[in-house]
Amino acid sequence: MRRVSILLASVLALTLVVPGLASAVPRQQFEHYVALGDSYTAGPFIPWQRLDPLGCARSTNNYPSMLARELGTRSFTDESCSGADTTHLTQRQQVPLGVNAPQFDALRPDTDLVTLGIGGNDHGVFGDIVGVCPALRGSDPTGTPCQDHFTVDGEDTLKAAIADTGERVTEVLAGIHERSPQATVLVIGYPRIAPPSGTCPAVLPFADGDYAWLDDIEQTLNAALAKAVADDGAATFVDLYPPSLGHDACAGGDAWIQGQHTNPFAAASYHPNRAGMAGVAAEVAATLG
Repeated sequence: MRRVSILLASVLALTLVVPGLASAVPRQQFEHYVALGDSYTAGPFIPWQRLDPLGCARSTNNYPSMLARELGTRSFTDESCSGADTTHLTQRQQVPLGVNAPQFDALRPDTDLVTLGIGGNDHGVFGDIVGVCPALRGSDPTGTPCQDHFTVDGEDTLKAAIADTGERVTEVLAGIHERSPQATVLVIGYPRIAPPSGTCPAVLPFADGDYAWLDDIEQTLNAALAKAVADDGAATFVDLYPPSLGHDACAGGDAWIQGQHTNPFAAASYHPNRAGMAGVAAEVAATLG
């Protein structure tokens, strides 16, 4: 998410470096794995952070890194970067203290495994939610002030934006197939942020009624990704929504998602922690058979 760039500027000195509906696809020995994605792939502040560039907040213990170790791939390239949207797959991305090359630059004809986790930053959807909703809670703590804010003339503007994001992801998949025609391609969904019932305003400072709306927005995004995969016809969608039940930000010690407060030694606010990355890696590995 874009707000990670702001957080990075104040805690760079604290970082350390150490060198659905998915159906299982046939298990094979993957030799050349490339990971593409945004901060939910990169893993900001999960130890240990890489330097290539540091501004991408890319962890050596994000789910692609865990998956690569599990699979024993001969080569592994992680191009994920915090703040990335679909345009940064083909364009350079400016980040604090550096530039991330177009993520597609890592794709080769002999790439045989690609994971893609993207979409939440397109049209600023996730950034708008975490940037606007907490501030609106005080105006109507038990109501739906954030949903009301993003509803214009009866239309949920974020849902409308997500529909376009799905179309962009379909185009992204075509680009992956063109560059790496032999690759197994997995599109990774987003895990739950909000619980199916109940609230935890100290962790997720949203108005009570906005919890269901937040969950609905996330389900809409995952549905758009699943549709993009179906339209593509050659990729596989890894749906994290069912397995992340009981691991939302309100789940305490079982949470896969950090709450509103960044822990510079564990996870960025509203982002996966190491346990969450392990959970995602396990689901991706299971999808691979």
